[in-house]
Amino acid sequence: MKILFTFPGQGTQRAGMLQNLPDGDALLAEVRPVLGAETDILDTADALQHTRAVQLCLLIAGVAWARELIRHDVAPDIVSGLSIGAYPAAVISGALDFADALRLVALRGDLMEQAYPHGYGLTAIVGLPLNQVEKLMAGSETYIANLNADTQIVIAGRDEEMARVAQKALDAGASKATRLAVSVPSHCALLDKPAAELAAAFQSVTLSRPQRTYLSGSTGRVLWEPQKIADDLAYNMARTVQWQDAMVSANQRDARLAIEMPPGSVLTGLTHLAGWQGDAICLERNSVEVAQHLVKRLSR
Repeated sequence: MKILFTFPGQGTQRAGMLQNLPDGDALLAEVRPVLGAETDILDTADALQHTRAVQLCLLIAGVAWARELIRHDVAPDIVSGLSIGAYPAAVISGALDFADALRLVALRGDLMEQAYPHGYGLTAIVGLPLNQVEKLMAGSETYIANLNADTQIVIAGRDEEMARVAQKALDAGASKATRLAVSVPSHCALLDKPAAELAAAFQSVTLSRPQRTYLSGSTGRVLWEPQKIADDLAYNMARTVQWQDAMVSANQRDARLAIEMPPGSVLTGLTHLAGWQGDAICLERNSVEVAQHLVKRLSR
């Protein structure tokens, strides 16, 4: 039996999310030398209007909660993150230094927001299969961004174009078509240029071979070579998320307990939809003690 830690992407953030982190003072003491005074306002409502702050908050929160579990002898065998979640996953795997991750994520957020400062984003369509969503998208300037489950597809593009596709989807029987709290058109060719700029920044960073299995949320494949992990991290902003494939892959590798780091519970629901054969919980609604209990029960 193996343990999988999952790390969420944008859309789960909320104001104040860094205020009650486990061992928060010690962790933020690592953050301040890199980010300076920005550290103290990252999770304010105003700051979270910007992609940079959102992504930094998700990185910091993911690392904090994963470390807390590890301190309590709940350690992952496999880590995987959706979009920005790949960065805390890489840190916890041992492939990427936390300070380097902070610098790269700050740059990532800036590059994405500068490329599309307003009028673009993501919309989730629930209840229709991929081939039907693709037909509804025909002739629009929208892109497939996330394949989260068989009937949960996320599209990217300009707000007006996404709204038209969303209405078509609802008319065709979709149960939901929701504009997500993401202000950039992630995971499509619109971000090819900023992804290439981020890849150039990775050239000055040294990654290590991970100590824990790094499972890409973009490809659903396990990566061990540092250069391939760097490529995965740099370009995942412009690549379609293959989250369902990643969860199937984790299942095939005997992962039987999936624990989602805060904030939110989105990935836990998606894990269940991927035919998960074990337990899947989110720390948002469960304590560290619950995770410890599940580890003991599954280890018998």
